[in-house]
Amino acid sequence: MMKNKLVLERAREDGLALTFDDVRLRTDYAVVMPDCVNLESKFSRNVGLKIPIVSAAMDTVTEYKLAIELAKLGGIGVIHRSLSIDDQASQVARVKHHLNGLIEKPICVYQDDKVSSVLSRRESKDYTFHSFPVLERGDKLVGIVTGNDFEFCEDESLSIKDIMSTQLLTAPEGTSIDDAFRLMCREKKKILPLINNDGKLVAMYAFKDVKRIKTRSAETYNVDTRGQLRVAAAVGIGEEALERVSRLSDKNVDVIVLDTAHADTKIVIDTLKKIKKAHSIDVVVGNISVGASAERLIEAGADGIKIGQGPGSICTTRVVAGIGRPQISAIYDCAKSAEKYERSIPLCADGGLRNSGDIPLAIAAGAHSVMMGSMLAGTEEAPGKIVFAEGLQWKDYRGMGSIGAMEKSEAARERYFQKQTGKNQLVPEGIEGLVLYKGRLSDVLFQYVGGLRNGMGYAGVASIEELRERGDFDRMTSAGFSESHPHDIKITKGSPNYRTELDGTR
Repeated sequence: MMKNKLVLERAREDGLALTFDDVRLRTDYAVVMPDCVNLESKFSRNVGLKIPIVSAAMDTVTEYKLAIELAKLGGIGVIHRSLSIDDQASQVARVKHHLNGLIEKPICVYQDDKVSSVLSRRESKDYTFHSFPVLERGDKLVGIVTGNDFEFCEDESLSIKDIMSTQLLTAPEGTSIDDAFRLMCREKKKILPLINNDGKLVAMYAFKDVKRIKTRSAETYNVDTRGQLRVAAAVGIGEEALERVSRLSDKNVDVIVLDTAHADTKIVIDTLKKIKKAHSIDVVVGNISVGASAERLIEAGADGIKIGQGPGSICTTRVVAGIGRPQISAIYDCAKSAEKYERSIPLCADGGLRNSGDIPLAIAAGAHSVMMGSMLAGTEEAPGKIVFAEGLQWKDYRGMGSIGAMEKSEAARERYFQKQTGKNQLVPEGIEGLVLYKGRLSDVLFQYVGGLRNGMGYAGVASIEELRERGDFDRMTSAGFSESHPHDIKITKGSPNYRTELDGTR
């Protein structure tokens, strides 16, 4: 249980709300060094994280490429909902199929398919694999076609049966990953189909994925019980949301994020109850910023809660609507309310982060994870092309409440409860802009995670939960804030984890 944070308690009693630049963590006696701290946490009741980082459900932040890379680094990505139901389900499937222990629904081809049609399908679907089980029209397994078979095929008008291999190594349904690994190593086969008593394909192992799992080279990956990368997906409200959830569940999505600007509403709570009644899946609900809202969502069945109304760098909700609570106080208030319940409900702090040092602050205030938008936008894996301006490389970044996002997407309008509003009558709560191109996500996250580790080391805590429980704060004055940054010097060489106002990133 979190101890009372004196600075935050006094602020709450005085009706004063604090954010990241208002506080700093106190240091404490440390036994565990930063490299040895445990960063594991939870995004929802049943879905864990290797690192407490979640990517925002924004069309300039999270699609399948970033979600794959983030899961491999230990976090989880939330595929945005400004996509058709089919496209969003396809994006989730791409993440789930990227790494497989046991592939329960392998993608197959038929022996009478033309080579050209399979190659076209592979290209259009952007498959990252090249081997397919081959079936007869009765769905019985008859062969395997691999990347080598396609590579050495000189006539694409041939049928798959003309180039496939019929020398199959198979195993019975229910074969464990340990047995599969030993069998594939002994027989030097990269694909192991599992068949039932009728000779029909029921599942499959791919050696490269099995080897990663068995040799621990995928130890940092955030994977489910089947060895597949974890991924979340955002939905809205009402009947359309229920249809999305059904399709996403079919693709084995790990978490549904019921994503609105104001979650403490009857229609959101009603939608949550319907999803939980129809599906056995975790649902994270947001966004809120007061403890009473957290209580209502927990009582309605939420498996996780997203906190943040107006802190994002591209959000104008507080200016346009006069609504929103500074983020540290919002997190703390929701965390104190959530503690009243026996079942532990993870909290995700969504928005307001600018530096790696803000991550331990959010967690010490009560969050189990942080959601990043601008801090991940501009990475190589984020959607969008690199543009050149003022001699620098940039990428687009916009709020889902911006006029551009709302004009393009009904989902963006719905998120701000303006679904029925005409496009010339929209009231945006966000802006569009550019962020500096940051390079590969792995390099960027290395610095963010490193800052978190260092913060935990200074605070003398060995785990995320211990940081939540023990982390304490000092209130910052404006003089203290100025003292926190480099001063009385002209910076001549930049740092990968510190930027100034002059380069447009703070």
